[in-house]
Amino acid sequence: MSDSNLSTLTADQLAWKTARIVEPGSFEPARHYYPKVLHAQIHSLAAYFFRLPNEIIAERFCHLNPTVEPRHLLDLLSRATRHFFWAGGDLFYTVDDAGVRRMILLETNSSPSGNKSTPILRDDDELGGYRRLLEHAFVPRMPRSKADGDLAVLFDKNFVEASGYAAALAEISGEPVYLAPLPDGASDPPARFVSGRLEVRDPSGAWRPIRAALRYVTKRPWNRIPVKTRTFLFNPLVACLAGGRNKLMAAKAYQFFTHAAGERGLHVRCPETIIGVALQEVPFWVDHFGGYAVVKNPYANAGIGVFTITSPSDLERFMSHEHTYERFIVQGLVGNKEWTSSQGGRRYYHVGTVPNARKEIFAADLRMMVASGPTGFRPIGLYARRARRPLSGRLAPNVSSWEMLGTNLSVARADGGWDAEVDRLMILDRRDFNRLGIGLDDLIDAYVQTVTATCAIDQFANHLLTSKRTLKRRLFRTLNDDPALAAEILPDRSASESV
Repeated sequence: MSDSNLSTLTADQLAWKTARIVEPGSFEPARHYYPKVLHAQIHSLAAYFFRLPNEIIAERFCHLNPTVEPRHLLDLLSRATRHFFWAGGDLFYTVDDAGVRRMILLETNSSPSGNKSTPILRDDDELGGYRRLLEHAFVPRMPRSKADGDLAVLFDKNFVEASGYAAALAEISGEPVYLAPLPDGASDPPARFVSGRLEVRDPSGAWRPIRAALRYVTKRPWNRIPVKTRTFLFNPLVACLAGGRNKLMAAKAYQFFTHAAGERGLHVRCPETIIGVALQEVPFWVDHFGGYAVVKNPYANAGIGVFTITSPSDLERFMSHEHTYERFIVQGLVGNKEWTSSQGGRRYYHVGTVPNARKEIFAADLRMMVASGPTGFRPIGLYARRARRPLSGRLAPNVSSWEMLGTNLSVARADGGWDAEVDRLMILDRRDFNRLGIGLDDLIDAYVQTVTATCAIDQFANHLLTSKRTLKRRLFRTLNDDPALAAEILPDRSASESV
């Protein structure tokens, strides 16, 4: 396996014509963790959080949220999901006009990053979160017989973690793992589906059947991965369509979950969200939020297709932008206390980082990565990201609001690769964690919100499948009426054809 620059995914890696074989004993921490994480000492409070059992988490959360019964929350935390096994929640730490602080969920991701940014909990276990995820959620579900095929990791992004999972899986399973790119638009990738079975092209040029694969394919995975597969995929595509890569469907999943579980006090806490908005309607909804809003392409990721609207010029730029899809979502904007959306009679704004020596406060988000195994959920990875510029009390006309509010580290390059602005990464060591200004109860709140959102999407995914595990296309089109998206989803017959 060739060396890689830890802040990039190169076009050459996406253009491999054969899968690379990753052997047991090949895990090298320097290749699979960011340099600032490699020798970091995890903050004692964060380490304590990772070791908390779900029973204690449920008791503590319900003590602070008395409308929730501990047994109901513990039932949620103990669930073994059916489709959405591994998720990442992006959250803002907010405060409202009444001084109430809350973690608000922005979105849930079905192929989330996290382990390369999380310090290890034990010095004697260099696999860290890679091992926690695989042993807790992947290995118990994968077919064990080698007669059913080999093991693989698919990727189109985040080579550092994708290759880390391949090396960790080889170590844990004791067998070689195939690492194969499956980028969007590739003419001859070294991975394909034949009769629903994933195959990868090995270095000799032969196609090998795969019995189980970890899928780190994020960009429009539905245009090259079928819904129904004979290979076990971690996560299956339906988790993306039901909300893991579809913000519009995620919003509906949260609504249905809240309607069903609301009497138990369980719900997903999000900014006010308007879904299925046509381009011409966007200005009216921006006005609804008082001129401050966030408009999103529902199906993009890594911060692509997200527009913060804080001025008429921002709105004009969005309206004149060339858009691929026909429907958008519009959300209330979480900004500075001097400029933020009005949402349901309340105004939420960023708590932000602890002021630095220049008295600057930065907007930051929190990524909580969780996995569901046979014994329920557990936290796997955790990190934060800050914006490029500090929050300002006044919006200057020459400064983009995205510079103050956008926190995603990924930057797409013209050649198809990715860069990462790792200088804005905030990890769980003793220095960065203190600058976040959050405590144990905030971590518990973030964990519960992420688990609740994951369960909501998992339940929604189950309703989208027929008894034969194919997509209920008529129902999906009713729920997500976007012809451009519908045209991209592989037809059911593709389960028996090559991709």
